[in-house]
Amino acid sequence: MNLLGRKKDNPPPEESDASSSVAGMSVAEQEARARATAPKGRPTPKRNQTRSRGPVAPAPMTSAEARKRKKAAKQTMSKEERKADKLVRRAAMAERREKMMSGEDSYLLPRDKGPLRRYTRDIVDARRNLLGLFMPAALALVFVMLSLPSVEIQYYVQFVMLGLVAVMVIDGVLIGRRVNKAVDAKFPDNTESGWKLGFYAASRASQLRRMRAPRPQVERGATIA
Repeated sequence: MNLLGRKKDNPPPEESDASSSVAGMSVAEQEARARATAPKGRPTPKRNQTRSRGPVAPAPMTSAEARKRKKAAKQTMSKEERKADKLVRRAAMAERREKMMSGEDSYLLPRDKGPLRRYTRDIVDARRNLLGLFMPAALALVFVMLSLPSVEIQYYVQFVMLGLVAVMVIDGVLIGRRVNKAVDAKFPDNTESGWKLGFYAASRASQLRRMRAPRPQVERGATIA
């Protein structure tokens, strides 16, 4: 509102001062001032419209709780997000399995961890074992019994099976004693039970070489120091 007696073409003192200050600025300063005072182009959101980050949920204490959370999270995902999550989990699982098969200690099962168990596996993998023939021989005998349903043949096959089991038990005992002797020489301060270590060696020797997990790290006939 203009004061009485002031002409309409005369601006107020504040406007005249602002226009004079702008006129005294350089072109670069005027552009900088225009950029600084330019509007954002959108209204400032209200406080209740902004999404606040709530407290982080504690880690699940049990596997059942973890599965429950995982199921709840899947229900909020779209089809594409679930598919992408499945691919990521499958790739991570394949990577963990490959590291486990390669013998990385942090990815092994508790029964396979440690230098002592690695040394035991190397001893077993470096030699040929009769125990490794138990599974193919047993399958062959079962096939013979099923393909030739003769009472006489089944009678003799039973004795062959018993003899095969006896040979496998003897070979398992010999492997266990050999492994325990080598482990005691290399790790004199170990506290591993001889029976457990021998059973671990015999169970690995009874598996086919290509099916052993973790994968054998030495060749057959290699010298294990």
